[in-house]
Amino acid sequence: MSRRQSMASVGVLVFALSVAWAQDTSTTPPNGGAPDAGAAPQQPAPAYGQDNAPPPMTENPPLSGLDQPGLEPHAAPLSYIQPGASVSESADSNVASELGNGDSVRSISRAIGSLTLQRLWKNYDLALQYMGGAAYYDEQGLGWKMLQQMDLDQKVTWKRGQFSVRDSFSYLPEGNFGSAYGSLGSQRIASLGNTAFGSFWSGASLGTLGLVPRIANVSLADVSENLTPKSAITVAGGYAFTHFYGTDPVTGVEYLDNSQTSAQVGYNRLLSAHTQVALVYGYQGFDFSSVGIDFHSHVIQLMYGHRISGRMDFLIGAGPQITLIGLACTGIDLLEGNPHCSTDASGNPVGTIPDTRIGVAGRVRLRYQFPRTSLDLTYERFETSGSGFFAGAETDLARLRAERPLSRVWNAFADIGYSRNSRAQPASEGVNANVYTLGFVGVGVHRAIGRSFHGFISYQLNELSFDKSLCGTASACNRNSNRQVGTIGLDWTPRPIRID
Repeated sequence: MSRRQSMASVGVLVFALSVAWAQDTSTTPPNGGAPDAGAAPQQPAPAYGQDNAPPPMTENPPLSGLDQPGLEPHAAPLSYIQPGASVSESADSNVASELGNGDSVRSISRAIGSLTLQRLWKNYDLALQYMGGAAYYDEQGLGWKMLQQMDLDQKVTWKRGQFSVRDSFSYLPEGNFGSAYGSLGSQRIASLGNTAFGSFWSGASLGTLGLVPRIANVSLADVSENLTPKSAITVAGGYAFTHFYGTDPVTGVEYLDNSQTSAQVGYNRLLSAHTQVALVYGYQGFDFSSVGIDFHSHVIQLMYGHRISGRMDFLIGAGPQITLIGLACTGIDLLEGNPHCSTDASGNPVGTIPDTRIGVAGRVRLRYQFPRTSLDLTYERFETSGSGFFAGAETDLARLRAERPLSRVWNAFADIGYSRNSRAQPASEGVNANVYTLGFVGVGVHRAIGRSFHGFISYQLNELSFDKSLCGTASACNRNSNRQVGTIGLDWTPRPIRID
């Protein structure tokens, strides 16, 4: 990672922490009870200040914003520190994520510690979570690998609006979309790859071969302002990058470092207490400096949302996507006298030919809270950075997550995901394929053991597949990577420490 990228990430964290902790004129939030032991950390909700009645948009955040309405709106706002830890043991059929089914079953041992902080003031909210640990891969040449994840959300609110700074940082030995086994997904060690901010802002880990350590970071700043009780505008900007450390020693894959600059502006209008529409413009700029490639995308979407507080959140949006790509000049272009092309000192063609492509971008999200079952379904179609395989990709991503208590102490969960990624441009950099897909199915159960411990058992199947172009001139080759993982583990989540 370059010095500029490191300074940018650290600067975001220092700014957010300094602004938050400087507000020492804090007031104790109402309803002073502590959260139940083992409960998921509560995210701070947008506020308009205790002295002002919130406008209707508070219960129904703008569709074009980054906040989602809570499905548990009656949870008391609290300031607390929550420690935690998790240990697990996995049996893995393809521990190195090689093409093929793997030659034998190997074990992966993981130990992770976590610390969550939520600090609330009258108009300032801070949420910070850090998780760190190690994994041991029982395979020659792999051994110990570090696991690091940190998420930050700093909000500054006023009567009619809100400003937020958000950051998600991870250092992991492999991709994390569908590879968070057991309870790691619920603990958010893989929140970046799980598209915490959506694939529009970063979709860098939708597939992996082998184990190549990588740093991934997404930094966002956004502001929303209510113009009237029924209308609002939002503006957001972000910067994301992924840096890979070396070539995988088993598969020989050399991943492409990438960075992405994004911006979005939207106008939102309430049609009724539960219905909202929005018009959104978005910009994405992708840069692959190691291979000298960049391209840009412009998205316009009309969005519709229907929300019932504490029960349902439905959103659908679609619109044109205009992608501007520079195609490298060839000898044929020189013969045809293309004005964008010339030759270097050796007579080789240089320059790029501008190419404009028009497609469709869209998203669908449904979150529903049944009496006993929670459901989260998402679909997105955007340009992404290509996960290190391609210098940009057109990505379709779908995911379904569900959770249901089976009894007072047993809880079941399921996680299903699929992504299809098509090369955005004909350049040969990266993996020699035009399309790859990744699908996974994961299921498991949790059991409460006393007040502070939870045991879990899970199973997950992953399949990564490339199209036939991976084989080149060969009549056949192995284009699939199959991986099955069974995990058993124990979580420790003591009672939160209340802070005022």
